[in-house]
Amino acid sequence: MSAFGEWTRAEDLPAFAYTAAARTWDPIIDQESTVAVVHLGNRRITLVAGSDGLCGVWDEHVDCRWIAERTGVSALTGLDAEARILFGPTFLRVTKADDDVELRRTVLCPEGEHPWLLIRVEIRSRTTGRRTLTEHWDVQPRLVNLEFGPPRGDTPPDPATVVLEEVGGDRMAAESGPLTIERAVDLVAGQSTVVWFRFGIDDGPVDVGVYDSSLRRLRERLPRATSERAPEAAAEIPWHAAMLTGAACADGVLGGHTLDQGSAYSFRHGFNGAARDPLQHALPLVYFEPDLALSVLRNTCAWGGPDGDLPYALDGRKQPWTRRFRPSDQNLWALWLAAEYVLATGDLAALDQPVPYHPVHRAGPVPLREHLRRQFRFFVDEVGLGEHGHVRILNADWNDLAIVESGVDKEWMVEHGESVLNSAMAAWVLPVYARIADAETAAQARALARDLRARVSDEWNGRWFRRAWGAGPIGDNDLWLEVQPWAILCGAADDDQARDLLGTIDRTCRSRSPLGARVRWPGPGEIWFSINMTLVWAAARYAPELAWDEWKRMSLRSHSAAYPDIWSGTLSGPDAYLPPESDRPGETWAMPEMGVAMQAYPVANLHSHSQPLLAFLRLLGVEPGSVERLPGGAFSAGACS
Repeated sequence: MSAFGEWTRAEDLPAFAYTAAARTWDPIIDQESTVAVVHLGNRRITLVAGSDGLCGVWDEHVDCRWIAERTGVSALTGLDAEARILFGPTFLRVTKADDDVELRRTVLCPEGEHPWLLIRVEIRSRTTGRRTLTEHWDVQPRLVNLEFGPPRGDTPPDPATVVLEEVGGDRMAAESGPLTIERAVDLVAGQSTVVWFRFGIDDGPVDVGVYDSSLRRLRERLPRATSERAPEAAAEIPWHAAMLTGAACADGVLGGHTLDQGSAYSFRHGFNGAARDPLQHALPLVYFEPDLALSVLRNTCAWGGPDGDLPYALDGRKQPWTRRFRPSDQNLWALWLAAEYVLATGDLAALDQPVPYHPVHRAGPVPLREHLRRQFRFFVDEVGLGEHGHVRILNADWNDLAIVESGVDKEWMVEHGESVLNSAMAAWVLPVYARIADAETAAQARALARDLRARVSDEWNGRWFRRAWGAGPIGDNDLWLEVQPWAILCGAADDDQARDLLGTIDRTCRSRSPLGARVRWPGPGEIWFSINMTLVWAAARYAPELAWDEWKRMSLRSHSAAYPDIWSGTLSGPDAYLPPESDRPGETWAMPEMGVAMQAYPVANLHSHSQPLLAFLRLLGVEPGSVERLPGGAFSAGACS
């Protein structure tokens, strides 16, 4: 279906054989490009594998930085052939061959927290003779920090020393500049020769056995899924899991692991935000890599301060960034992830382990449960409720542009606006959090949830639930999708309302939209992974056929079928797609007047991987407390039909 190639298997893992000629695509705010990239990784670094066979290396250990960009070549004298490209879940394979010799080069991110790549070069010869093998990389350190507009190209204040070495042979190191190793290779007809290299930050001796052990561990840890309703799940579920876990990075400043959105937010604009996003990305990990889910929870809690407030984002230097948005929903995501983790694993001891606060606050660590209690208090006491009893919106809720799109005066809305969305979400989250909270906090959480559920119920206008309150109700004449699934999930909608509402969404937001429901109807409405996940979840309770169909529309297969010539959506994607009636359907949003665009880096957004995983779990009935971590480090849909 895709114009770029086809799904296959390599090393008994899902892989994609890239077969297309170079295709030009437009980042809107940057120069046009012909390179398609895939982000692969371990728990420390990211390998940015290109359709031209070149690589980038990204490291978020101490800040948002590139170590290298569009480099990494193995050359063999006398071999000048077109490359065949294969993308694996943690490796790039480039193959070149002529009548005499074949060179197969695999660049692997080894499992664990290794800050380097292992490179396996296998040469199969049909003739006997000596040739020279050359391995070349350019070290190009570049800090990315709040770059809204042209890229600046800042040098990191403390560039790392990067090594290129032949394992067991020559070694070179530099903070910047080219690294090249040449090695004479004696080839024998009918035999293969393997040469190993390492590129990255040296953390000690390397054993080439990590190559096979990494692939074995990868096969063991990735989840498996089969479904007659969604056969694409067999390849896409393990692929999404590899893309999600491969985006993690051990945090050298706050501890734990980052798991930010990536895409344009990190790699182009240089920030990690919003705080809700790593928390949301970690939710499916609870069921197949719970240690990483807990590590992300601890890391994100450490963004905040002792008053329980979480900043909107961290900048490229891991400093709190609060100037642009002040959302009112972020604490809910921490309470949700913590509860889902504890209820699935039974790991109550995790609540007693100390977690730091961001160094800017100069406050000592407190147990995780106290972090969560203070976040609950901040949500209750500082965010608070408005005149109509709904959660205040501040200057954003989930939707960063909710106030702009409401049409209400911004300053008035920040002071008085209320979010029905946050009320509905809180009405579901707080009783779940109450199951792991102390008795007093649990009672307060349940009481507030009951009140908010009743308030949301009152927002039913006969067709859908209103979105917010400003000077008056917002969302009486247009359907805002983001609030609707939460109204169903929290119990504010009765059974008849839920079924009618899902039917309305099907006829409006989902109509003629191959990638899933639009977030608004009528009017402008992109297709957002994080909202369509909740739609799948809510629909699974009342309209399973719709739920499965919505999940299939979220799939990579659906994007390739509808838009085969667009790379984003083939193996990875942005946080949102433009709808079919837009001027760039199947691509993603851009705000060139503000110097910001998801289209500038429209792949490797973790919503495009975490949300299909979480939605699939919810389709299987996996909810907080419904199932423990599934054995074998993987979940399986079995013969789900």
